[in-house]
Amino acid sequence: MTLMNTYAQLPVAFETGEGPYLQDTQGVRYLDALCGLGVTSLGHAHPTVTAAIASQAGRLLHTSNLYNIPNARKLAKKLCELAGMDAAFFCNSGAEANEAAIKIARLYANQQKKDGGNIIVFEGSFHGRTMATLTATGSRKVQAGFEPLLSGFVRAPYDNLEAIRTIAANTGNIVAILVEPILGEGGIVIPQNNYLAGLRKICDKQNWLLMLDEVQTGNGRTGKFFAFQHEDILPDVLTTAKGLGNGLPIGACMARGQAASILQPGSHATTFGGNPIVCAAALAVLDCIEKDKLLARAELLGRRMLEGFEKNLKGCNQVRQIRGKGLMLAIELNTDCPNIVGQALNKGLLINVTQGNVVRLLPPFILKEAQADEIVATVSQLILEMA
Repeated sequence: MTLMNTYAQLPVAFETGEGPYLQDTQGVRYLDALCGLGVTSLGHAHPTVTAAIASQAGRLLHTSNLYNIPNARKLAKKLCELAGMDAAFFCNSGAEANEAAIKIARLYANQQKKDGGNIIVFEGSFHGRTMATLTATGSRKVQAGFEPLLSGFVRAPYDNLEAIRTIAANTGNIVAILVEPILGEGGIVIPQNNYLAGLRKICDKQNWLLMLDEVQTGNGRTGKFFAFQHEDILPDVLTTAKGLGNGLPIGACMARGQAASILQPGSHATTFGGNPIVCAAALAVLDCIEKDKLLARAELLGRRMLEGFEKNLKGCNQVRQIRGKGLMLAIELNTDCPNIVGQALNKGLLINVTQGNVVRLLPPFILKEAQADEIVATVSQLILEMA
């Protein structure tokens, strides 16, 4: 018996980690520029997070949400203050957080007497792998084989406000928009300035919910705690996960105004979500981001790395575009690069490729300048060798 064959795993197994480094079972050390897909933003074995986990583990791991969980209430208060939201629901992953958002939209539709409760979603998006979230996802590769998909989703091109206005004028029963501020799995696609503000205006005019998926962009990744904070708006529903627990599984669906009171006892629940230990870890993460001024650090390091790539790869005929926001970076190539991840691994660097031709970097906020420069130099060298 073995694991199901759901991952095309690289030929390496890690045993320990410290800061931005991982060490494999053979004692080889790697610089981690991927953070477990944007999760370990504070690095591995962060002492403050480790201490919080150990302390809570020695007292209480789990009780269930049949009872009050003080850590969950404390975390909800802190997270909602950071986000400008009114209430939070905790779960175990980004997909579950987006499921909660979709259920809020459906209940809102029933309250508004809008049959069907259609949600606008976007080409190139990724929201998860449950049936509802993979239906919302804008990737046929993710959806293939799982038909029939769920109804109630209207697909639109990303970063195109006019397309949303056309849908508003011609499609009935729309109740919400679900959108990533930056497409993550879609290739670190950054929309035009004030795109979210434009969506906010349309939602206000149409009485729709604006629901932002900040599973990947949240918790400081773009240099603001949430990516929407680069614009002067507030969503109605906000989801996040990944970097919130620095490795422990936690997701959050937050809401404000009418959307914050839609879920009631019996309408949604989870066994493990918001348990004492994951909330203790998340509280430690929030404290570290704030006390160590890691938002500014992410913005500074991201700019340094972006400028480094632009300098090193200037004129390279393999490069279509270099883009980034904070420590969410991408180099889009003109051809697929199936070997570059393995080549980087051989050089002691962990990176990722999405969409076949986009080198994606999600390094930790605690990098030193020399480590950031090493990532830039190694990746640039690998791309230049392709030319």
